[in-house]
Amino acid sequence: MPEAPIAPPAGLVETVAPGLRRLVAPNPSAFTFTGTCSYIVGEGEVAILDPGPDDDAHLAALLAAVAGERVAAVIVTHTHRDHSSLSGRIAAALGAPVVGCRPHEPRPGAPQGLDAAHDLTYAPARVLAEGERVVFGDHALTALATPGHAANHLCFAWGDALFSGDHVMGWSTSVVAPPDGSMGDYMASLEKLRERSETIYWPGHGGPVTEPARYVRGLITHRRQRETAILARLEAGPATISEIVEKNYVGLAPKLKGAAALSTLAHLEDLLARGLARRGEGAALEAVYERG
Repeated sequence: MPEAPIAPPAGLVETVAPGLRRLVAPNPSAFTFTGTCSYIVGEGEVAILDPGPDDDAHLAALLAAVAGERVAAVIVTHTHRDHSSLSGRIAAALGAPVVGCRPHEPRPGAPQGLDAAHDLTYAPARVLAEGERVVFGDHALTALATPGHAANHLCFAWGDALFSGDHVMGWSTSVVAPPDGSMGDYMASLEKLRERSETIYWPGHGGPVTEPARYVRGLITHRRQRETAILARLEAGPATISEIVEKNYVGLAPKLKGAAALSTLAHLEDLLARGLARRGEGAALEAVYERG
């Protein structure tokens, strides 16, 4: 992680690259950094990517930012509330279609209470599959399926840039929360991005990732180190997730321990699938785990 991650201010429309503006929503938190980044791609004929949370001030700011321009599409990377909840209102106000990821499919046992809970009101006019494009003006965004942080997560390639949503962020690692989040899928999606040639990532929170190839390799290494630490703890004897978190996240702020527990569960589910761990009876977050 960078020592001093870029913290873009909320409520300010900034031109961050030729043909690209960013407006950060006023929803800062331990999970969203300074807020959700909404992007306006193009000039004259544009697309809005990740309109953000259902917030009146953010809606007004986005509408003012594109006044006099034609909005061809409202594009959504994934259906966590802080990214997609405003999509219906802003699309209606602009007469633009909502396109992007598929709607969330609720699953029994999904964690509640996180900032990243899914938006069940999201209703796209068009669901994009791998390789499909959104074309407007002189621009095109190409969808890349990158499940892991969310099962329906998409990134979007734009020339030599990538809109990385919450899959890769420069200020923090992504939370992977089962049952919708999958560590196996997340790692496979990182490997997929590692093989690509984009030179800059524009994430859903925080500033740009300016050395994405190196950074993605670092994320993969970080997750493998977490996996190794979990296996080492299980080698010492059976343990619950809370015990693993206390051992492996020394000094972690109490408000982040829930997220750490979910990421640990995601690692354990991956280890279970690979036969490297076993789980005792009981709910997944309370069960005792041992080495496979």
